[in-house]
Amino acid sequence: MPALAPDEAGTATADVLVIGGGPAGLTAAIYLARFHLDVIVVDRGGSRASLIPLTRNHAGFPDGISGPDLVARMRNQAERYGARLIPGEVTAIERQGTLFSTTAGLRITARVVLLATGVSNNRPAMDDAKHDTALAQGLLRYCPVCDGYEVTDKNVAVIGTGVRGTREALFLRSYTERVTLIASEGGHDLSDEELRSLEAAGVARVDGPTSAIAIDGEAIRVTTPEGDWRFDTAYPALGSRIHSELARQLGASTSDDGCLAVDAHQRTDVPGLYAAGDVVFGLDQISHAMGEGGVAATTIRNDLAERQPLRREARS
Repeated sequence: MPALAPDEAGTATADVLVIGGGPAGLTAAIYLARFHLDVIVVDRGGSRASLIPLTRNHAGFPDGISGPDLVARMRNQAERYGARLIPGEVTAIERQGTLFSTTAGLRITARVVLLATGVSNNRPAMDDAKHDTALAQGLLRYCPVCDGYEVTDKNVAVIGTGVRGTREALFLRSYTERVTLIASEGGHDLSDEELRSLEAAGVARVDGPTSAIAIDGEAIRVTTPEGDWRFDTAYPALGSRIHSELARQLGASTSDDGCLAVDAHQRTDVPGLYAAGDVVFGLDQISHAMGEGGVAATTIRNDLAERQPLRREARS
């Protein structure tokens, strides 16, 4: 990996700073490096893609590929073409004239910034190690779009209520007739329309709170005031945390739930600030994030070329 080579003031400079090393950020880094731009990627780890035990939705891998393997391949590819990847977390960003400046272990200045900071799922109350084991075994799942096919005709729980829980339960009902919606905090909070939809679909309901979620052999056990329930898989439908804080520091617009607003080319309404992946409103899928990363990188290249023509100098 190329050295960051900070200057005497301890500042590293780049054409583009990418914040986030998931599928969107790494795809952008690959494109940007191959555009012969100087790109730094700062990644704090924890991309949701890295938590996927096996995805069979990703085109080109009919037998599936693990999230960690896919991310590692993308990191290797980005570095091969000259992207500089460093671990760290950017907690503050400021604009200084035409440059952006951040601190992530060392000071970084860049002409433009791409935010690919993603989101984090809200997890059920569960020990981290047991949670990760259940995830690896397919006893806990977070994305029915990704892996609903894998629970075809199985006994499935959705932990949640309200609009989010109802939508997820009804989505999964197209894969199996055995779906149970379990309230996480207490009694269900469902509108009359949601109740009618659940009843019409034959989705069972159990009041919470869920006092314990545990691995029980090859099943997941959910404990509620109504007793213990065993399922082949449970989907927590508890929402997520959108990591758009850095953009808000710069005054970028967000949706009501915190997703970044971008145009068709991944530009935010702050000049020089772009965004791609799950932090932007849209379909939270690896392929979608990668597509946005490619669009963002190409837009960045063209926008920079409008500021100052990009000319390759002769090499001896």
